[in-house]
Amino acid sequence: MADQKDQPRPNQLSIEISEEVADGIYSNLAIITHSNSEFVVDFVRVMPGVPKAKVRSRILLTPQHAKRLMRALIDNVQKFEQVHGAIRETEMPDVPMNFGGPTAQA
Repeated sequence: MADQKDQPRPNQLSIEISEEVADGIYSNLAIITHSNSEFVVDFVRVMPGVPKAKVRSRILLTPQHAKRLMRALIDNVQKFEQVHGAIRETEMPDVPMNFGGPTAQA
């Protein structure tokens, strides 16, 4: 009999991740812009004392998926804080928001 653990069940999504993507990309700034049909999230790594930063990754989302992502982030932050305590927020650095893309609307 085949190993049923490895077989997707009906209505189950099998998700794979490559080693390169699994390594992740560090980001300490997210810039969010939107149009009437999509949200654009640019993830940036800003280094202290360096006046230039590059977008490391860009994610495009439908408005509906952006809202689901927002709810999932809220839920996960709440769960994290229940275990580890409140996340202390620091002041936002004074970063110009004109990285050459569209003007931020969010």
